[in-house]
Amino acid sequence: MKSRVIKIVSSLAIGIGIAAAPASASSYAATPKTMKVHYIDVGQGDSIYIKAPNGEDIVIDGGNKGKGNAVVSYLKKQKVDDIEVLISTHPDADHIGGLDEVINAFKVENVYAPKVVNNTQAYKDFLNAVKKKKLTIKTAQAGVKLPVKDVNAQIVGPTKTYAKSDLNDSSAVVHMAYKKNTFLFTGDAETKAEADMIKAKKTLRADVLKVGHHGAKTSTSKDFLNVVKPKYAVISVGKNSYGHPTSQVVNLLKGAKANILRTDQSGTIIITGDGTSYSVKKSR
Repeated sequence: MKSRVIKIVSSLAIGIGIAAAPASASSYAATPKTMKVHYIDVGQGDSIYIKAPNGEDIVIDGGNKGKGNAVVSYLKKQKVDDIEVLISTHPDADHIGGLDEVINAFKVENVYAPKVVNNTQAYKDFLNAVKKKKLTIKTAQAGVKLPVKDVNAQIVGPTKTYAKSDLNDSSAVVHMAYKKNTFLFTGDAETKAEADMIKAKKTLRADVLKVGHHGAKTSTSKDFLNVVKPKYAVISVGKNSYGHPTSQVVNLLKGAKANILRTDQSGTIIITGDGTSYSVKKSR
């Protein structure tokens, strides 16, 4: 009888041991980290939301005045609770216009903007929102590193000080690299700023290019494309009277063999990088 009890207990112990054994790595593979870039459809303007591999939330521009609510709503749908990095590329209303509402709606840790000013209401509202939250604007200029873990995130332009009236060339240009995934965000930087970044030997090579100035012919030179060598070219654009994107830029992008994506045609575009490859999702 005693030996039978021992045998039963031993069997139970073996059974419990098997049940408690940790699952193999192949059974429960860890969810791979990704860098997800949302080119939000804000019509004729720019607004980009980035979810970094370690969870940081980054916002670059907020669309035109009147688009702030739409951007805030989109961010909340993405379950954004706070923003680690917020960048105003330059004071043009179609980039800075909605940022005051974004700042008012979320806790923001770091704000970056180039040292250029404007007298528009959109710019004043942005400054007031920053002041209200007791934030300090950090200068967006070449050489500034952004606090994003596991991502080499840096501002590569402007490389110099331009005339006060030259807001576009003063745009903050941001390069981000997550392993082999590379992204370049150019604001409205024009050919002068592009040439200066090339001359300064800044890191510009990127698989995914946010095309400068909505595809205006004053940006995206052939020399710039020869350095960037984009596989994807995202044009943030809406109905406009400027002829954006121009056939000149579209043809240059085609010549560079870039896959052209447009928010006016595809709605919000999401490009996800897993460190080696990319996937593209369109909202329409």
